[in-house]
Amino acid sequence: MNSRPLVALVLAFGAAGMLLAAAPATTPRLADGKPDLNGTWENGGGIDFLRPVTRPDGSVCVTGCSPGAPTSAAAAAAQAPVPAIGTARPKYRPEFAARVDDLKKRQQKEDGVLRCQPPGLPRIGPPDKIMQTSREVVFLYEDVSGPFFRIVPLRPGVKRIDDSESYLGEAEGHWEGDTLVVVTRNFNDLTWLTDDGAFHTTGLVVTERLTRRGNEIEWLALADDPKVLAEPWQLRPRRMVLTDVEMAEPAPCIEQDMSHMKDDSYHSNPR
Repeated sequence: MNSRPLVALVLAFGAAGMLLAAAPATTPRLADGKPDLNGTWENGGGIDFLRPVTRPDGSVCVTGCSPGAPTSAAAAAAQAPVPAIGTARPKYRPEFAARVDDLKKRQQKEDGVLRCQPPGLPRIGPPDKIMQTSREVVFLYEDVSGPFFRIVPLRPGVKRIDDSESYLGEAEGHWEGDTLVVVTRNFNDLTWLTDDGAFHTTGLVVTERLTRRGNEIEWLALADDPKVLAEPWQLRPRRMVLTDVEMAEPAPCIEQDMSHMKDDSYHSNPR
C-alpha cells in the first residue's frame, strides 16, 4: 500500500486551524452554475494582534510572531506570496501630498478606526465570511474596530432603505465569467483608503474582483478617486483560503484610551 496519500492527508489536517481539504481540481458551484463562494476564509488580514499567541515559555506574542509556525495552515496559505502586481500605497496628486503627510503624523487624533468607526473600503480588505445566494452576497468582517457586514445585491436597481453616503458605501455585484465583481460607490469622506492618512473624497469608487479556484479565492481591489489620486490605485492581491474555523462574535469596540494620550507620536499599524 502506498502510504504517501495518507501522510499528506494527515499533514493537511494536523494544524489547529486546518484547511477543509487539499485544494480540489475543480471549483465547487451552486445550482445556478456560479462558483460557490460560501464559507469562512482566512485572508491574511494583518490584524493578528487581536489574537495574541501564547508561546510554550508562557510569553505572549502580539504581532510579528515569526520565526515559528503560523497559527493555522489556512493562515500560512493566506500569507503565502502572491503575484507582484499592485502597490502598498495609493499615489496622490502633488497638491495633496502635504495633507496626506500631515494626517499620517497626526494619526492618533485623526484615524477614525481608533475611535471605533468603520475602516471603510478598501482598507477593510477581503471578507472573513461569505454567504451567497443567486440574488445577493453578504460579506462579514472582523476588524480592528469591530464586526461589520456588507450586502451586495446581484441585480440592478435594488431599492434601499437609506441611500445616504456611508462608511462602507453602496455596493452592487455582477458576474464576469467565474469572477464576482463588486462596485461600491456613495461613500462618506470620513475613512481612509489604507492606514496612515490615505484620505479620499465622496467621489471614491472601489471595484473588487473575487475569483475562486479550488479552496482559494483571489481578491483584487481597485480604488479610483480622480479628485485626489494621481491614478487609480491597484492594491496588491490578497489570497483567501477556506478554513473550518468558524467566526465567533467579537468583543465590541470600546474606546478607552484616547483621554490618556500625551502627544501626537505616530503609531505604526502592522496591517
